[in-house]
Amino acid sequence: MLAIAALAAAAPLAAHELVTVASRPGVTQSFLVIDTGSVKPQAIALLYTGGGGRVGLRQEDGEVKYRSHNFLVRAAADFARNGLLPVVMDAPSDQNELTDEYRRDSAQSDDARAVLGELKRRFPGLPAFLVGTSRGTISAAFLGRELGDELAGVVLTSSMFGSSNPRRQAPNLRGFDYGAIRSRLLFVHHREDGCEHTPYTSALRLAVRYPLISVSGGKAAESGPCEAYAAHGYFGREAETAAAIAAWILGRAFPQDVE
Repeated sequence: MLAIAALAAAAPLAAHELVTVASRPGVTQSFLVIDTGSVKPQAIALLYTGGGGRVGLRQEDGEVKYRSHNFLVRAAADFARNGLLPVVMDAPSDQNELTDEYRRDSAQSDDARAVLGELKRRFPGLPAFLVGTSRGTISAAFLGRELGDELAGVVLTSSMFGSSNPRRQAPNLRGFDYGAIRSRLLFVHHREDGCEHTPYTSALRLAVRYPLISVSGGKAAESGPCEAYAAHGYFGREAETAAAIAAWILGRAFPQDVE
């Protein structure tokens, strides 16, 4: 259970803010701090999106612009309503899209540490959690292992467990030692996830060792099975899934089934 009283000093944010920090020699890392409205955040949720990991953060005519298709970005306001400070990671300046090598490399850890350092300076006392989805779970898992006690926990949603077809492999977490993540660990998966690289059965097998939130239902798919607007992206179940994740992060009772 989090020491909520110690976090009361964290003030709500007034607007989305694009922040850029120097992370490695000659490299910058940008991230988006989501407006929490009147809600005082009780924990930081550092969000790693799927696909190429780039959300296109930029300023145009004084406004922050970014791509909002990914599940975690669509659900950011729901995380905020439930007491989290959502922070959306973009790709660093030396990565057009995040390669599999980068997601497993020390360069990613350096970039994450630079962001966490800035967030902890701005929001002292707030524990930091990583939340990854789809290919972003590779980043979150490896960072969870490398950053250790610098984190309060890791959430892996629609995890890249790997296809059963050896001819159709994508970057995945096959063989990863989840026990090497020293902080708390939660899996979240949609029962009807139709993406061959993220089978629900693999999440179910891990449920004997780790907490699992299983999601059902939602809207009819409007994208391919491995894309954001399908069960893989919790389409139509964003709010309920975000609320369940937030409850686990904040040490509250959380539903094991979201229906």
